[in-house]
Amino acid sequence: MRSIAVINQKGGVGKTTSCVNVAAALAASGRRVCIMDLDPQAHASLHLGITAVDGEPSMYEVLCGEASLAQARRDISETLSIVPANLDLAAAELELAGEVGREMILRDKMEDDDEKFDYIVLDCPPSLGVLTVNALVAVGEVFLPLQPHFLALHGLSKLLRTIEVVSRRLNSDLRLSGVMLCMYDSNTRLAAEVSNDIEEFFEASQCSREFFRGAKFFDTRIRRNIRLAEAPSFGQSIFQYSPESNGAADYQSLADEVIAQEQSRLSLTTRAAA
Repeated sequence: MRSIAVINQKGGVGKTTSCVNVAAALAASGRRVCIMDLDPQAHASLHLGITAVDGEPSMYEVLCGEASLAQARRDISETLSIVPANLDLAAAELELAGEVGREMILRDKMEDDDEKFDYIVLDCPPSLGVLTVNALVAVGEVFLPLQPHFLALHGLSKLLRTIEVVSRRLNSDLRLSGVMLCMYDSNTRLAAEVSNDIEEFFEASQCSREFFRGAKFFDTRIRRNIRLAEAPSFGQSIFQYSPESNGAADYQSLADEVIAQEQSRLSLTTRAAA
């Protein structure tokens, strides 16, 4: 199983859109996928037409020890499920602040879950609080969505430092394994320049920072596409809403790269065992 946190503390960079649509593409390929919505705005849940109403278990109840992941999980299709969130999750930041071992709660819940998935994809909140740290402790990989814009890069070093600290102190298995460019406009010189700067930065950092090692700067660029913005209002992934759109083509291509990572790792493991 691969467990992946999709994270960027800056909003509006395509984080939730990428989380939902990559997960949907992986599920369509036959992988069993579970999305965990850790954002109190619940955008991943709403994107798939799921609303966690009063009386129904959600991620809030899971983290507060009132429900298991199995009790909160909802099936979207045969291969895609989600553990939804709602606004109550915002209170979890305060309620867990004084809890001993609060950073490990989600990890423990995932270890207790008997359901087996090929991928677990976590949509993290646009902040670096308790919820995000829980996600980083619980997973093995981080995918970082970025917008090729100078302002979108502001605070990137702080985010990477947070991931590195968690990797060093709380989760030695944690790695930054994928960087994706979203809202890409190929007609502007700025997008190309910033993209090159980002790629060079990550390539240079791989030698000096352990948790960067093996990170892939995905070749696929997620182009600006109005269909991607429209899909959440219909409670559908881009593949349901507009399967012929550029958005669907881009996220399918990105999912293919993620699957290629999986196959490459399997090949390396097989050679090592031999």
